Amino acid sequence: MNRVRNSRVVASIAVVSILLLLLLLPFGDAAPAAAATGGGTGGCTRSCGNIDIPYPFGVEPGCYHAAGFDLTCDRSHRPPKLFLGGGAVQVLEISVPNATVRINSSSIMDFGVDDGGGGRRTVNTTWGVSFPYYLSEKTNMLLAEGCYIQVDLRGGVQNNLVGSCTAICPSDDKGSAIARSTACTGIGCCQIGIVLGYSHYNIQVHFLDSTLPSNSASIYMVDGVFSYSPGPPELFDIETTQAVTLDWVISNSTCPVDGPASECLSARSSCSYPATNAGHGGYICECVDGSQGNPYVLDGCQVIEPREHVGGFTCYGTCQNFSGNLYCQCPKGTYGDPFTQDGCNKIKNSLVITDLSIELGVYGGIWLLILALGGPFVIRKLKSHKVRKTKEKFFKQNHGLLLQQLISRNVDIGGRMMITLEELEKATNNFDRARVIGGGGHGIVFKGILDLHVVAIKKSKIVVQKEISEFINEVVVLSQVNHRNVVKLLGCCLETEVPLLVYEFISNGTLYQHLHVEGPISLPWDDRMRIAMEVARALSYLHSATSMPVFHRDIKSSNILLDDSLVAKVSDFGASRYIPIDKTGITTAVQGTIGYLDPEYYYTGRLTDKSDVFSFGVLLVELLTRKKPFVYRTDDGDGLVSHFVSLLIEGKLVELIDPQIIEDEDGEIYEVAILAAMCTKLRREDRPTMREAEMRLENLLVKKNQIPCIMAPRGYNEHNTLVHCMSIEKVNKEASRQYTMEDEIILSATYPR
Repeated sequence: MNRVRNSRVVASIAVVSILLLLLLLPFGDAAPAAAATGGGTGGCTRSCGNIDIPYPFGVEPGCYHAAGFDLTCDRSHRPPKLFLGGGAVQVLEISVPNATVRINSSSIMDFGVDDGGGGRRTVNTTWGVSFPYYLSEKTNMLLAEGCYIQVDLRGGVQNNLVGSCTAICPSDDKGSAIARSTACTGIGCCQIGIVLGYSHYNIQVHFLDSTLPSNSASIYMVDGVFSYSPGPPELFDIETTQAVTLDWVISNSTCPVDGPASECLSARSSCSYPATNAGHGGYICECVDGSQGNPYVLDGCQVIEPREHVGGFTCYGTCQNFSGNLYCQCPKGTYGDPFTQDGCNKIKNSLVITDLSIELGVYGGIWLLILALGGPFVIRKLKSHKVRKTKEKFFKQNHGLLLQQLISRNVDIGGRMMITLEELEKATNNFDRARVIGGGGHGIVFKGILDLHVVAIKKSKIVVQKEISEFINEVVVLSQVNHRNVVKLLGCCLETEVPLLVYEFISNGTLYQHLHVEGPISLPWDDRMRIAMEVARALSYLHSATSMPVFHRDIKSSNILLDDSLVAKVSDFGASRYIPIDKTGITTAVQGTIGYLDPEYYYTGRLTDKSDVFSFGVLLVELLTRKKPFVYRTDDGDGLVSHFVSLLIEGKLVELIDPQIIEDEDGEIYEVAILAAMCTKLRREDRPTMREAEMRLENLLVKKNQIPCIMAPRGYNEHNTLVHCMSIEKVNKEASRQYTMEDEIILSATYPR
């Protein structure tokens, strides 16, 4: 009878054990955990791999505080990896009490210089992050490795000098190189401490020994712990991937004086300023003295009580704080009285083996074998079901049904417009990081092979849900754009949180890469003029020939792709907007690149076709001068456009023009310069349309290739084509009439000094 009773008990225990094991089986790489109160809705992912994700950070929309605190958990890695924003920078550690984030930081510059012993001896680059992050002043430093180099580090709005260091490689009288020390102290390697925590830095490397026929250097931004092994001067042994510590703030304003900060949700939290913020402002939240935890969630800061105050008794065990109530208990693996010294005793292993334990072991082993064999199959089915449901959710969320309806109504859109996530994962080897070919303000671009064609797949940053409908309409509009100077949109995938766009692949790089090469020789003047005309044709087509006008909003040399024949292709429509035909413009959030951005659009937020005209004018200035608009500054603090126009008015434009094209051109430089000045007028009403700019460039090319220049205000050639010719005096008069002193002051103020 006892045997039967024991068997029934064993069976009951086995069933319960199975249910518990099923509940404890891992599902996916990281099980989502409910967010703390005030830290997003339930179901927020709070870990990725071995990294915790505390609020205000989060992965899913609604689970993080604001833009900048959004993260991406890439589960294609084993273990999963965590990235900032859209996935370009890997996160190694997040600390809420310290208000820091540690990230992977590869080398800033790794280059060689070989100019035959003369010529260019200076190299410039930048390092930066976006709000709410700043380079930490506590532990970081800049390392430079090379021979006979001086490195200057500048930062802030005023481009202040933060630090400087020099590295040399001395030799003895016999010409043998002296071995470097184990520390980075100036022999083959030097370092600059970060004493001002800015978000952006300018780095300038000067090569000091002009007698060397070649030289090379590597620049790194690292925190206090880095790997460095000294060796011969020609071998650089700092690891190419290091860690950098970033400070962050919850707001870039000051702490409220009339009450608590809205971000500090815990009752025992307060608003405070970072311990070191000489290079930036903003505030953080912290738990008040006597408590610890997360101040950004309700009840996140808990009281720390000494053990002798628990219930008026001394706690000799483990003191636990549950929602503000303290409990004293014996440590794990012990039992007894935790309020008595030595009152907790170790649990001894029983040496008595009963019939019940034997049967429990046998039945338990059988059930575990069944679970081991059938568990993987069940888990695969559950995962497959979850993936399918997630794809359906995102497809509906991204208005995929709306896009299907629009495609069915418009026969001009190809049936291949809708592409599945499975196809894109196969095309990119599951979005392998080695397939990344570019990135920018709007997302990351992967190279892939789809239907035996090489394509570029753009993974955009998170889109606000209320703009999804407009995004779908823009996809429909851009899918109908068919122009030889516009990168063709081939399709899109709506089965991810952020829609993926598929474009034709252009293999020859960007105009920026071809124009700003090292050395005095760049693109010939004929190619620059032709590329400018092709860009003008593309913009004119987008503005006036499509079913709904499309404004690009981010025209710059790095967004102009060149094919193998150097034919221009306008790309990156991540910031573009379409405008209904019955409207002349819309008011929208300002997007674009400083240096190319229309000042009137920047201040009013009103987007029109003349905003693209201004950016095109800046592009013309860049083609004429080979200067970079976003970094160029004169000694007086003027930007490239204002300095260009000033020299044009004074008749001294030759001082700024690229010397290479002065030798190549046949008198078109001043014509193009006047067009650039007209396109960059402050008042949008004074600028030409893109169609007018296109016609003027076409006339210049016709005149250059077919007819001689006749000194007349305007006329028509034998092909009935309008020809513009101006003397130097007329150029100066025209430019002076376009810009007044008041315009110059306003234009100068639009560019930060």
